[in-house]
Amino acid sequence: MITIKDIARVAGVSHTTVSRALNGNPLIKKATRDKIERIAAEMNYVPNYSAKSLVTKRSFIIGLFFSSIEQGTSASFLVDAIKGITHILDENYNLTVNGIDGVRHYSNIQPQRFDGILVMSQSDEDNAFIYHVKKMGIPLVVLNRQLEDPSIMNVVANDREGVKEAIDHAVQLGHRKLAIIEGKPGFKSSSERKQGFLDSLIAGRLPLNPEYFISGDYSIESGYAAMSRLLNLEDRPTAVFCSNDDMAIGAMNACYAHKVDVPEQISLIGFDDIMFARYTNPALTTVRKPIAEISELGMTMLIQLLQQPETLPQQLFVKTSLVVRDTVAGG
Repeated sequence: MITIKDIARVAGVSHTTVSRALNGNPLIKKATRDKIERIAAEMNYVPNYSAKSLVTKRSFIIGLFFSSIEQGTSASFLVDAIKGITHILDENYNLTVNGIDGVRHYSNIQPQRFDGILVMSQSDEDNAFIYHVKKMGIPLVVLNRQLEDPSIMNVVANDREGVKEAIDHAVQLGHRKLAIIEGKPGFKSSSERKQGFLDSLIAGRLPLNPEYFISGDYSIESGYAAMSRLLNLEDRPTAVFCSNDDMAIGAMNACYAHKVDVPEQISLIGFDDIMFARYTNPALTTVRKPIAEISELGMTMLIQLLQQPETLPQQLFVKTSLVVRDTVAGG
């Protein structure tokens, strides 16, 4: 097995210089660092992270925790979050992905196991976990859900404003009978998106029909079932807001099954702008929530906390945007 002492012999430098160079120490001249990195690559050097951890007292593990992996976290949401993080995460680190609801004992969440933690929070119930991590002194950034606590680094998008903008768009096109397929009960995103829907209707002095508020759980299946209920109403809505794109895709399939044309007979709006949204037929009008950018910014802030522990916490907002495609027609 190749060691840093072998590299040092070939490079004609001390093993301390090799160690510093491979760890990106700025005190090592760039030419020397490049030379050592080239030799290491040619010799197929593989770092011994166990030994490195013993020396540095670090685990080289970043934990990514969702409220739940199995409940209410779509595959596209998961992929976008990981994509944003790995775009920034140094290759020396490993990323572990977990659901908070799967953590049996918070006592296992220790600084010895995690150098830093990102929480993709979807529910207020995550607070117990978040404050355990904070108490343990593990560098922490909470993504996706706005916190009231200014002492915790927080990166969020304003779902409420994004939904209001989308519903305002439908109202401007003449829609007066608008329905919502709500997200998973208990998730902050569900209540924020519903509130944005209500904000628009109240501002437009439009009726709030109880039959037009249908529960979902962010799954494609729930979108299909909820839309089927709306289509069976005697007085159908002319436009339906789905609290995520997965449910909008399910709703679109329900319309197809009921031989209801989108958007001529009913308009659809989603939320998230997942990759598939532009490829549905017709292409889905939706609110873009840049999960990859939120995750990327969160990872950047976590790295800053790792390198500069004295960094002051702040709350950063990433803007949503309405993506107008082909599923909304005039009401």
